[in-house]
Parts: sequence; C-alpha cells; structure tokens
Amino acid sequence: MPEAQQPIELYYWPTPNGWKISIMLEECALPYEVKLVNIGKGEQFKPEFLAISPNNKMPAIVDPDGPGGAPISVFESGAILQYLGRKTGLFYPSDERARVAVDEWLFWQMGGLGPMAGQAHHFRIYAPEKIPYAIERYTNEVHRLYGVMNTRLKDHEFLAGDYSIADIACVGWAKLWERQGQKIEEFPHFKRWLDTVLARPAVQRGLQVNAEERQKLDLSQDKDAQKVLFGQRARS
Repeated sequence: MPEAQQPIELYYWPTPNGWKISIMLEECALPYEVKLVNIGKGEQFKPEFLAISPNNKMPAIVDPDGPGGAPISVFESGAILQYLGRKTGLFYPSDERARVAVDEWLFWQMGGLGPMAGQAHHFRIYAPEKIPYAIERYTNEVHRLYGVMNTRLKDHEFLAGDYSIADIACVGWAKLWERQGQKIEEFPHFKRWLDTVLARPAVQRGLQVNAEERQKLDLSQDKDAQKVLFGQRARS
C-alpha cells in the first residue's frame, strides 16, 4: 500500500486570504493541519513564522511532501493556490491557453479585488476617522470591479470557464459585498456565480475552519489589534 501523505501545515487566520487556502485544501481533499496565526496579537511577527513568510502575512504552507519528496514552504496566497493546483492537477489546468485564462483572473484578484475590497473594509469600518473621499474612492472601485466580474460571468459559468483557483481566490472577498458598500442586486451574474460557489460543500467547509476565531477578534472594537495590524512599519 502507498504511504499515507503527511498533512500540509496551514498557517492561517479566518480572513478572505486565509479562506483561499482552506477552501483549496478542502476542494483537493488534501490532509492538512491548521497552525493558527493570531494576527491581532502579532503572532505573524514571530521569527519561526517569518522564516516561512518573510512578508509577515498569512496564509503560508509547509508541505512535507514537496517536489522530490523534500519539504517546501510557500507564502503568498496566489502562489500557494498555483502550487497546490500543480501538485494535485486540480482546478489549475495544464493546457497553456486554459492556464493563462486562470492566471489572468487570479492575478486580477491579487492585484485588484483583494486590495481594493480590503481598503474599502478599512475606511468604511476600521479607520478611526471617517474620510469621505477615501470611503467613496474604494467603494466605487469595488463597484467597478464587481461590474467587471458581472460582465465576464454573463457568458461564463465561472471566471476562467471551468471552476478554478481563480474562483477560489475571489469568493472570500466577494461574499463580504455588504461590508464593501455594494448592492448585490445590481450584479445578477455575479450573484448567480457567488451563490453557486458558496453552495459547494468544500467551500462551506473551508469557510468554517476556525470560524469562531473570527468572532473573537472584532477589529472594529479592538484598538490594540488595530495598532498591530494597521500600524506596521519596516523592522530593520
């Protein structure tokens, strides 16, 4: 009998970026062990975590069964999704044209939807001073990005054709549309896609990984956690 695969170590906190990897691991039915990184307490700055993720951001993984059987660590959620897709052959096609389409929408999320939705969350919910220009700027940009998705999804069931890591990357941010000041009824094709992806059992399981920790850390009220997360500067 083949030797059982060792579990992947998932360094994680229940946020849209963390959900990308818990969902992917569930979709691929890979064994994994969660290593919680409490971002509100500064655990992302511990030396042992920085050795894996030098940008002091979760998620990150350590795969004991990496290429050639040697362990490998991977940081940055997009890179992790690509790695797991190549490892399993799932949700990341080997055909170059199909892979390009997935990469386009994956990097669209990494460079657009994630950062812009994150800024909308910050200025709408967490900023100690409500700055109308910033709130309008990022709310409008998320609205534009949802429009891009809505147009794409009018003629495609999923972002890159078949369900892929591009959809996995987007769903955690997209499900928080209310926090971003959006009206989902304006985007019917986006809504159809979101409902479809959220109905997948593996997505539901991935979103529930340590979900109770998200309830404990209320960033809108926890000023100490806000200082940890929003007051970071370079550490020489």
